[in-house]
Amino acid sequence: MALVGENDSAGSAPSSVPPAAESAQVTELLTQFPGADTAPAILVVSRSDGEALSEADLAAAQQALDRTAAAAGTDTGSPPLVPAPDGKATLGLVPIDSSLSGFTLDDLVTSLRTAAVDGLPDGLDAQVTGGPAFGADIANSFSGANFTLLAVTALVVAILLIVTYRSPVLWLVPLLVIGFGDRVATSVGTALAEVTGLSFDGSTSGITSVLVFGAGTNYALLLISRYREELRAEPDHRRALARAVRHAGPAILASNATVVLALLTLLLAILPSTRSLGALAAAGLVVAAVFVLLVLPPLLALFGRKLFWPFIPGPDDRDTATSGAWFSIAAAVSRHPARTASITIVALLACAGALFGTGIGLSQTEQFRVSAESVEGFETLSEHFPAGLADPTTVIGKTDSAAEIESVLAANDAVTSFTRGADSGTGLTRWSVVSDSPPASEEAFAVIEDLRGSLKDLPDAEALVGGSDAQALDTSDAAARDRLVVVPAILIVVLAVLLVLLRAVVAPLVLVGTTVLSALAALGIGSWVSLHIFGFPALDDNVPLFAFLFLVALGVDYTIFLVTRTREETPGHGTRAAIVRAVGATGGVITSAGIVLAAVFCVLGVLPLITLTQLGIIVGLGILLDTFVVRTLVIPALFTLIGPGIWWPNTFDSSSIELVGQKE
Repeated sequence: MALVGENDSAGSAPSSVPPAAESAQVTELLTQFPGADTAPAILVVSRSDGEALSEADLAAAQQALDRTAAAAGTDTGSPPLVPAPDGKATLGLVPIDSSLSGFTLDDLVTSLRTAAVDGLPDGLDAQVTGGPAFGADIANSFSGANFTLLAVTALVVAILLIVTYRSPVLWLVPLLVIGFGDRVATSVGTALAEVTGLSFDGSTSGITSVLVFGAGTNYALLLISRYREELRAEPDHRRALARAVRHAGPAILASNATVVLALLTLLLAILPSTRSLGALAAAGLVVAAVFVLLVLPPLLALFGRKLFWPFIPGPDDRDTATSGAWFSIAAAVSRHPARTASITIVALLACAGALFGTGIGLSQTEQFRVSAESVEGFETLSEHFPAGLADPTTVIGKTDSAAEIESVLAANDAVTSFTRGADSGTGLTRWSVVSDSPPASEEAFAVIEDLRGSLKDLPDAEALVGGSDAQALDTSDAAARDRLVVVPAILIVVLAVLLVLLRAVVAPLVLVGTTVLSALAALGIGSWVSLHIFGFPALDDNVPLFAFLFLVALGVDYTIFLVTRTREETPGHGTRAAIVRAVGATGGVITSAGIVLAAVFCVLGVLPLITLTQLGIIVGLGILLDTFVVRTLVIPALFTLIGPGIWWPNTFDSSSIELVGQKE
């Protein structure tokens, strides 16, 4: 399973800043300055009752700082305390190795926190925050995630497979095949990361694993459903299995190709975490399809019909293509296609309208769904120290232009103070700039943009602005650019696959249009639920793109299952009857697959990052919306309204057979 602990970066925060971004250039230039191999952890001490610190409290705080510095193994001696202007808190900086990341960093920060509170008098609180602490808390949030996510995902899939197959044995076969395939996908992903230089973090690993389990289960459900259908007409189970693979295989391959190609469009992004997800998830889904098409059939052939016990399929079973609940629903839709299409499309548009006014972008302190000491310490720091002091902006420029740079900093009304640091020895100087804007706020971003604009007027200075706020701004700008580039690419890929698969023009356009509308509706509903029910402050920068990708690509999955069956039924029954028969034949398996995939995505909620919780909410709701509304109501209604013209320029719909009362 491509999860945490499988490589060095799996417990790390996503690599969110594009290498060409100005803040990334600042980070690179900082390596030329003294102390570049360390990063400051911040110890903040305050009273639990909110009162001012006494002399005894300050002495205890200094001892806590000394213990923390000793635990960090620094040779800088006893660092000084910096009291807050209101006297109610004090802070100290503890330099630690900046090369540490993931669980190694988490272990060190944990030891710092233990040392800080060891022997601290009652009534005092000591919190470790700062950049290294945030990285450690993100890593800690994925601690044990490989077991938790694997266990919960496998349990959800197992329960849903048992309910679907109503067999005490059958569910084990696809679950074991997909689980083993997921382990292979881990090895493939790790090898791919080594070859390409792309690294995966905990978020990427969790999403990839969910995709492998979810899509792999869907492919297995489709194949086994067709196998069960063939067993009703064919006594020889091996021959029935061969027919099932021959009929279901192309749909599975087309579905897999659609999702894989859509994922590969993420390589057009400039955010490193987005590019990594595209490559690794695409590789994982290829492995999932290979295992379902090459490993699952031999196991099914080995066990034969008895695998379906106690409901062994036979010639006496009813034909779901002409009976059953899904056939009845499709027939009812076909009798009132215009009414059904208009009502459902208006409802989807209304849901999509909830997107208007939705905020995008979470600050560093808003990433966690559970309490984290780095966030709590940062909030304590912000309460007692001037805004921006806890996390200053960094400016780097040529030493020869230092006077001009400082004049620009002094002229900015939002800058409350700045401190010139040591020169690099290579002709560069750095400044720590404190503004009066809260960190990661719109005001802080405006200050960054204003500073960059003013410093650009000094071309000889070659000044760059970096730091946490600058990184957040650059990440947000890059995410907006990626949405503009990748979303059209996803739609082009999906449309191209459908054009090749169906060898028609009208049907692919209709299917892509309905899928996009469904995805937008899901984003609207999901964002409303995220903001108003769960109380999250905004959508994370990556969530809209990832959610749209999964909803479109996976939504087309079910559409391909349905429409390929419709195309198969059309020559003998006509388009309008074929869509009803196709819904009847595939309704059960597509619904089961949709519920499985939605549930698996919701499993992302077990991880304590808001990003993954939001992605699970939106994609889970969207898949259910696509399964029960778009595939069941909208597509059958539109196919009935358009009729044989849906296959244009094909003319294979030569039958005049229609269901009674289909046209409205």
